[in-house]
Amino acid sequence: MSLERILAAVGALRRRLRSRARTLVVIALFFTSAWLAGALAGWLAAAGALMMAMVAAGRGTTDADDEPARSVSAEHGRSPSSKGQQREADSWRLLLDAVPDAVVALDHNFNIMHFNARLEELFPKARIGQPLSQLSRHPELNAAVDAAVTASQRIVVDLYERVPVERRISASISRIGGREIRRGVPFLIVSFRDLTEQDKLAQMRADFIANASHELRTPLASLRGFVETLQGPARDDPEARDRFLAIMSSQANRMTRLIDDLLSLSRAEMRVHLPPRGIVDLNDVASYVAQALDPVAAASKARIVVTKSEEPVRIRGDRDEIVQVIQNLVHNAIKYGREGGNVEIAVSRVLDGSPPQPRALVAVADDGPGIAPEHLPRLTERFYRAGQGGREKSGTGLGLAIVKHIVLRHRGEFRITSTLGKGSTFSVLFDELSPAGA
Repeated sequence: MSLERILAAVGALRRRLRSRARTLVVIALFFTSAWLAGALAGWLAAAGALMMAMVAAGRGTTDADDEPARSVSAEHGRSPSSKGQQREADSWRLLLDAVPDAVVALDHNFNIMHFNARLEELFPKARIGQPLSQLSRHPELNAAVDAAVTASQRIVVDLYERVPVERRISASISRIGGREIRRGVPFLIVSFRDLTEQDKLAQMRADFIANASHELRTPLASLRGFVETLQGPARDDPEARDRFLAIMSSQANRMTRLIDDLLSLSRAEMRVHLPPRGIVDLNDVASYVAQALDPVAAASKARIVVTKSEEPVRIRGDRDEIVQVIQNLVHNAIKYGREGGNVEIAVSRVLDGSPPQPRALVAVADDGPGIAPEHLPRLTERFYRAGQGGREKSGTGLGLAIVKHIVLRHRGEFRITSTLGKGSTFSVLFDELSPAGA
């Protein structure tokens, strides 16, 4: 190879790198910001930056070594520099789409330039060109964005939401490059990380340990006492042994139910901030629960009656959780209702709210002794028992707490009405799914 050719190749390489310098700087700044914000591990940020830099450098074209490309660009009214700017814009957008957290890019006016799919899950109403203040009205976030303009490092702020459910989101704001404004390049990058599930998991562990240790103490003490009795005075007494073993079996079953209900309640609490995505027909669920609990009702000499709507009543929900809601309510009605009485499951459409809007209603009613008014506000508390005159009191006291959290996750409403001597009605209202949504 001649010296002239070597010098020409070196010159071409220098021109190519110079033409892509701006893109390489943007790539390096973006991955550095993602690493500092905690969105990417250090090794992953380095590998991603290297890969994107190689792609950007490999795709670069120069004035001297690609004359056909110049002519094609001229035919379409676009200069090589504008093509390079377009590839640069496409590069950083692709990078944002690959970040696992919810990310939004802002221009110098704090308007949205781009956002990834994860952000759309947190903020479904996000739109390109929309001011950040319309995306989220948290004053802490807007103040942090203002401070990030002059800050030398990223700013992290926690955002707390109370409605429709409690949620904690960590927002990290980083400025890209210096304070200069560059056309087509983001000025600020804001990433959001939903920490609600992490907080719920920590709270679930603490609550589970506290509740399990408290509620399991009594049956465990009972079991221990019976075991000591069987090992001592009742060792050779067959009648006492059979009686004690029956009681021990009952206590063991109670502990099993308690653990199962605590786990169900913990799962319901942990997912309360995640709206369900399935479609559930309440008529179908009511029929299924009635059929499943018919043997339980027969053992208590009760009868389950189902009143369904003429048309399908569909809601956005998790079928297994809706089944658990109605099943818990029917179980309570059988347990605390009148012996030989009726338990009705009614599915209907009602006008509710102000202004009145059509909603889906599931009501479970019994004709038992009813519940005193002073107990009604506390029925959904953990382990609370109203002391009704029912025939069976072997419940764990968690059934209605589970119902409350599942209904809350489905953005519904749980209502309890009761009249002493006439019975109780437990009603759940949901937003009905429109035919277009179905």
